[in-house]
Amino acid sequence: MKKPSVIIVGAGIVGLATALKILKINPKISVAILEKEDTHAKHQTGNNSGVIHAGVYYKPGSLKALNCREGYLQLVDFCKKENVHFELCGKLIIATGKEEIPRLDELYIRAQKNGLTDVAKINKGQIKEIEPHATGEAALMVPNTGIVDYHEVASKYAELVVDRYGGQIIYNSEVKNIVRKNTGGIEVITSDKTYSASLLINTAGLYSDKITEMTHGKINTRIIPFRGEYVELVKDKQYLVKNLIYPVPDPRFPFLGVHFTRMIQGGVEAGPNAVWAFSREGYDFKIISLKNVAGDLMWPGFRKVMRKYGRIGLGEYYRSFSKKALCRSVQKLIPEISKDDFERSGAGVRAQACDKNGGLIDDFLIIENKWSINVLNAPSPAATASLSIGDTIAGLAMKRIG
Repeated sequence: MKKPSVIIVGAGIVGLATALKILKINPKISVAILEKEDTHAKHQTGNNSGVIHAGVYYKPGSLKALNCREGYLQLVDFCKKENVHFELCGKLIIATGKEEIPRLDELYIRAQKNGLTDVAKINKGQIKEIEPHATGEAALMVPNTGIVDYHEVASKYAELVVDRYGGQIIYNSEVKNIVRKNTGGIEVITSDKTYSASLLINTAGLYSDKITEMTHGKINTRIIPFRGEYVELVKDKQYLVKNLIYPVPDPRFPFLGVHFTRMIQGGVEAGPNAVWAFSREGYDFKIISLKNVAGDLMWPGFRKVMRKYGRIGLGEYYRSFSKKALCRSVQKLIPEISKDDFERSGAGVRAQACDKNGGLIDDFLIIENKWSINVLNAPSPAATASLSIGDTIAGLAMKRIG
């Protein structure tokens, strides 16, 4: 195996996009991706709802807003060139009550500031024209939003990295330690081998804080896992949703809220909720890591989060166990739905960075030193923005390795 100049930890969509961008800049650079699983895109990427986000929600000027818009354009172009199936089907963001209309107006202004000039305000009657079974007082129509299979996108990235540019993806390689060498560069110690490189890039997702501590020592941020659970409409009720239907975000809660998504492979999902997972890979309630639970509870920032959002969080747990409660949530958007119209589907776990002061970090977060670049927080829309994030990280890498 040739000696890599760059080691990337984590073969999710951001890690793969970063490798692709580095190799496009300089194919002579040796790049190896270390992945603890036996395949790529197994966690956040592989459990993604598949939405191509246009960038309505994000604070103008934030890394999310800037990278989402640029990443959106690059992703659509990539899918066209590489024959990855996608659709720009559009979505509705619906104000179900009059009290939500001012927040909908704020979203409209934010969309304009983010360059989404095609977003349109629509009324009750126009909602019915687009989504006949949905209901609301007013809505935004976002025509640029789309759907795609992000696992397929990631697989195409991986194919290009390896077959076109000669990069490596080394599976079943869990990073145990990272050591800076006195002579320069680093050594990355895995479960069965040691690798040398001049630069480490951390895109480890659910374990990004652990890898960052190997390169920086103790940091003021911890990844808290939040599970998002989905249900799927039964086949004979899928006609109720034509494309994508979203609520107006609740400012009291840091996550988006339950919404409907038509999937590129077929079918319609509703979700996700957002519950604290008891393991970083806690895809259901049976998966529990006592060590991780204890670590989360000992983290002062998370205790503050629990105090602030505890009541709302209990409601999210209640919806996990009660189809009636979940049904009441989705009926706000589509009143015709009954609890017999959907069945449990999959779940994903979101790697949510939380600081010591109780802040759930909303924007992308990158921490650097001379020999490492750590992507410490990359929540949605990271999949949409992956090629743009890859450009950013590749640019930082080039400053170090030329």
